[in-house]
Amino acid sequence: MPPEYAPGSAEDWLSRARGKLLLARQPLPEGGYWEDLAFMAQQAAELAIKAVYQHGGWRFPFIHDIRYLLDGLEKRGITVPEQVREAERLTIFATQMRYPGMRNHMAETDHATMLSIAGAVVAWADSILAS
Repeated sequence: MPPEYAPGSAEDWLSRARGKLLLARQPLPEGGYWEDLAFMAQQAAELAIKAVYQHGGWRFPFIHDIRYLLDGLEKRGITVPEQVREAERLTIFATQMRYPGMRNHMAETDHATMLSIAGAVVAWADSILAS
């Protein structure tokens, strides 16, 4: 298992989260899959959450499980709004949906929902780092 120490500042992590969100918002290229863009949305949410850990000076495991990561923040006294809790729905894009044959393909409307959720997580993390 990798070490739980993460280099980089909270701002570095949040910057990477914003970059992943930009990638997730790109138009679907010919031959592409919505679930691959949703994986970028998942990565944006995951990196934003980890930015909050960095901001608090807390260690975190290098995992994709958003529920686990959010539970850890709540144990440290961070209030996680319901809209941010919705990000738990994104974990599947890092664990199953990005692999062939694991699940059915997603629709464009589902992708729009995942983008909205990831955007809310990035905005929430940004508000925490700004306070």
